[in-house]
Amino acid sequence: MSARAVSRFFPRLAWLSLIYTILVVLFGAWVRITGSGAGCGQHWPTCHGQVVPRLPSMATIIEFSHRASSGIYGFVILALVIAAFRLFPRRHLARTGAVLALIFTISEALVGARLVLQGLVADNDSIARAVWMAIHLINTSLLTGGVALTCWAGRRPSIKLRESTPGSGRLGWLLVGTLFGLLLVGVTGAVTALGDTLYPVDPSGALLQSLSADQSSTAHFLQRLRMMHPIFALGMGLFTLVVTQKVADRRPQGATLWWARFVAAAVIAQVLAGVVNILLSAPGWMQIVHLLLANVLWISLIFLTLEVVAETSKQGVEPG
Repeated sequence: MSARAVSRFFPRLAWLSLIYTILVVLFGAWVRITGSGAGCGQHWPTCHGQVVPRLPSMATIIEFSHRASSGIYGFVILALVIAAFRLFPRRHLARTGAVLALIFTISEALVGARLVLQGLVADNDSIARAVWMAIHLINTSLLTGGVALTCWAGRRPSIKLRESTPGSGRLGWLLVGTLFGLLLVGVTGAVTALGDTLYPVDPSGALLQSLSADQSSTAHFLQRLRMMHPIFALGMGLFTLVVTQKVADRRPQGATLWWARFVAAAVIAQVLAGVVNILLSAPGWMQIVHLLLANVLWISLIFLTLEVVAETSKQGVEPG
């Protein structure tokens, strides 16, 4: 395949894979919101012991559809890996990202199987489910990050792994730390979303009364943890805005500046969406919007980090 064909074909495949990743993630959230996680019983990979369920309920249709979309996703990522290895040289970052995406796709399937086989779905409100939801969120974020890396590297035919190491570039390490912080915020968000699903807040009640009820001695631990996410998210959002402004000041040109501004806008949009989500008592559709914005923020911060790291490696080590 010619270099021109590569420059057109692979980025399109990578971006389609990234968009499909987000859609599957949102579909998974809808399964949780609708309580359809037990739609196939404690059977995996079959559904109620059948390859195709007969006379399915709505919960079964939703859960089976999600499994089908996830199965198709596995083939999409496999195609991405094959294309990356056929079109790019050894140690190219497109290969690295595609392999990471494949690894986390496999682990994602294993986590999903664990949730189903252990009954950690539907109305289960155990600590074990909360822990596995956090693990699920981390794995999904890393999977999305692998596909995002593939998208970014797919437009750069010559960039390789050793050329993109942050080294001692302080700006790069600061962004890596910000990514880690957002991952922790995502973990608290997954636990909070679970609490919103199992213990929904009465939309007709007063906000302060709801907050007080969540901290009462009779409240479930998922209710008590509900306030943790907004506090963490607000603090991390402010920190991310400071970091992006620092990036804009140090790299006031090109793609780096553009992504810095985009990340800042995504942070503001996500915080506003979080406020609306709380005021509306976390309806299902708003949870989906909130999760979509979280994915946009995560991916855009990855792109910004890669731009800064690649630029730092070309310029050498940054001064303090």
